[in-house]
Amino acid sequence: MPLRHDLRGASAYGAPQLDVPVRLNTNESSHPVPEAVVRAVAEAVAAVAGDLNRYPDREFSALREDLAAYLARTTGQPLVAEQTWAANGSNEVLQHLLQAFGGPGRTALGFTPAYSMHPVIATGTGTRWVDGFRPGDPADPFWLGAEAAAAQAAEVDPDVVFLCSPNNPTGTALDLDVVTAVLDAAPSALVVVDEAYAEYARAGTPSAVTLLPGRRRLVVTRTMSKAFAFAGARVGYLAADPAVTAALRLVRLPYHLSSLTQAAARAALAHADLLLAAVEATKEQRDRLVEGTAALGLRPVPSDANFVLVGGFADERAAWQALLDQGVLVRDVGLAGHLRVTAGTEAETTAVLDALAALPR
Repeated sequence: MPLRHDLRGASAYGAPQLDVPVRLNTNESSHPVPEAVVRAVAEAVAAVAGDLNRYPDREFSALREDLAAYLARTTGQPLVAEQTWAANGSNEVLQHLLQAFGGPGRTALGFTPAYSMHPVIATGTGTRWVDGFRPGDPADPFWLGAEAAAAQAAEVDPDVVFLCSPNNPTGTALDLDVVTAVLDAAPSALVVVDEAYAEYARAGTPSAVTLLPGRRRLVVTRTMSKAFAFAGARVGYLAADPAVTAALRLVRLPYHLSSLTQAAARAALAHADLLLAAVEATKEQRDRLVEGTAALGLRPVPSDANFVLVGGFADERAAWQALLDQGVLVRDVGLAGHLRVTAGTEAETTAVLDALAALPR
C-alpha cells in the first residue's frame, strides 16, 4: 500500500479501553452527568430530531454565542461569537488550526512532555514537528519558564507554537508571562494555548483568554470532555481573533458539527454551574492523590488538572501491570519512573491508593 512515508512505522493514538472496576487512565470525569442535564440534553436533541433531513447550521451560530458567554463569565474577558470556534472534540479544533496555519514547509514547536496528540496532528497535516524541552526546577521537574520557552521559540522560528496550561501529562499550569514571551520571540507564529483542563486549575490561576485583546496570533483551546463530563459528546472549542476563526472556514469539512451535537452542547452549557459543581469534588480527590502518594514515598507532581503525574517507580511498566492486576487502570505515558492517575471519585481514590500501597517495595 502506498502509505505516506512519514506515516510508515507510526503508531495510532490510543489509551487502553479495558473493562476494569477502576478506570483512571483517560482523564474523563468519573462523575455521571446529572439527571437534570440528561433530561435537558434529551429534550434538546428531540427538538431538532424532526429536522434531521436538513443540514445543520453550518456556522453553529447559537453555540458560538453560548461559548462566548461562558468564557466571558468564567474568565472575565468579554468575547463575541465571532471569536469562538467549535468542532468534534478539541483534537479536531487543533487539526483545523494546523490545516490552516501549518502544513508542508511549515514548523510546529511544542515543549515535551506535553499532550501527545500535538505532534500526531502536526504529522498528519504534513507539519514538521520540533520537540522543545522543559528545563525543570527542584520543585517541579517539568517546569517551563518564560526565558527558556522564548529562547527556543526564537531559535526554531516556528509557524505554530503549542503551550499547555495546565500541561498534560504533568498537570502543571503556566505563568502567563510564558505566553507573552513566546508571542514576542516568535513574531510570525500562531501561539496555541491548550487549556483542556483549565477549570481544574488552582485558585488564582488566570486563563490565557485574558491575553486575547490586541494579540491576533493567540489562540486558546478548550474542551467540554473533562470538566463538563461530556467526553462522549465530542465537543471542543477555541477563542481567538475573528480573523483566525474566519480562516478555519477554509479547512473545515462542510457542516462538520451535527445538529444533535450543537443541541446537546448548548443544553450542557445552559447547565454549566450544575455540571461544574463536580469540579471541586474532583480537585479534592486530586489533592488527596498528591498527599496520599507522597505519604507512600512516591513523588507526585503538584497538579492544576484532574490528574496527578506520580514519579518514583523503579519500573513504571511493572507497576502499571501490578495495578491493573488489582483492577485499577492508570496511564503509562512513556516517562521513565512515572504513571499518570486520573482524579476520580472518593472511592476510586481510595482504591488506587490501596493498590499502590500493596505494590512490592
